[in-house]
Amino acid sequence: GRLDNRVVDLEVREKSFPSFEIIAGSSVEEVDINLKDMLPGLFQGKTKTRRLKVPEALEYLTQEEEQKLIDMDSVARTAVERVEQAGIIFIDEIDKIAGREGGHGPDVSREGVQRDILPIVEGTTVNTKYGMVRTDHILFIAAGAFHVAKPSDLIPELQGRFPIRVELHPLGKEEFVRILTEPRSALVKQYTALMDTEGIDLTFTDDAICRIADFATIVNERTENIGARRLHTVMEKLLDEISFEGPDLLEKTVTIDDAYVTKMLSEIVKNEDLSRYIL
Repeated sequence: GRLDNRVVDLEVREKSFPSFEIIAGSSVEEVDINLKDMLPGLFQGKTKTRRLKVPEALEYLTQEEEQKLIDMDSVARTAVERVEQAGIIFIDEIDKIAGREGGHGPDVSREGVQRDILPIVEGTTVNTKYGMVRTDHILFIAAGAFHVAKPSDLIPELQGRFPIRVELHPLGKEEFVRILTEPRSALVKQYTALMDTEGIDLTFTDDAICRIADFATIVNERTENIGARRLHTVMEKLLDEISFEGPDLLEKTVTIDDAYVTKMLSEIVKNEDLSRYIL
């Protein structure tokens, strides 16, 4: 404890390594050549001298020694085994690669992407930097909005690999209220913390949160339904004046209630053209 304030010079190794990969072949099973693995003596990392306090230096040295105790080859083997036996791959926005039958231009390239994905979903061996990985027992889950395309627009072979289909209900007011309040990094908490950096104590009443969720639901129903993303634009429009004038406000305690939300958003929500381009 008596030496905690003493500063020492320590040789610190930079953690960033240049990595070069040469990928040959256009098939799914590609060949990767990692020059860093072939020439380990070439990329040992540079060191630089840093002045650290004793507790910081002790923490760094402890981490360095802990890294030496880890068998990274064993870690990689275990990781590959777990991926092969209990891995889950989630493919989002799969509707973006669905093209109509007999299409031209972009539709042709979308079909090519589907055919590249197909062997991985069916089960194959993929070459990774950690070794060969079999995808036979990996669970694949795909999701998409399918506002324009339909699941039937995917190639038949890929449709057959996703036999279980579930249609989700659109998010409503109740879900928006939960999204605004329950997550650790909920939007309400983010804006409260953001305004706190300007010395402003920002609070939201329960009625205000319900009104925000109500307006977001209305805009989604009248225009394109973009789900919870709508909350970002609604919150930004609601608080733009406070965010801009925050440092100059004389009253440092601001309460967002139902009346304030209605005042700031009701006219925009009523005008479908405005809500389409602003919210």
